[in-house]
Amino acid sequence: MMRYMLLMCGPEDPDPAPAAPGEEPCWLPWAREMDARGVVRVGGGRLRPISTATTVRANGTEVLVADGPFAETKEQILGYDVIECADLDEAIWAASRHPVALSGGAVEVRPILEDAPA
Repeated sequence: MMRYMLLMCGPEDPDPAPAAPGEEPCWLPWAREMDARGVVRVGGGRLRPISTATTVRANGTEVLVADGPFAETKEQILGYDVIECADLDEAIWAASRHPVALSGGAVEVRPILEDAPA
């Protein structure tokens, strides 16, 4: 099994509405589908708006702190999921089924670098 991070990218919704009482979150059917397929969801979550972001740079002697995200783009990282699955093909399949991808956003799939054995 390999671990992958799925980065959800798309235009930021300035006022995302939570699921109505009795209504399931949009990601829950995706989670059930992943469970049924044997893709293990290790963790994940939505990110707060970019207005809450802080970018930090360090050049050895100086720490530079700036409000906001580093990238000036219309698409932002909206959230993430970490999954464990057999290979990249299965991770791509999982990303293609994610509600962000299905609603016109993008899901970046990145393998997680595992620590080298001692």
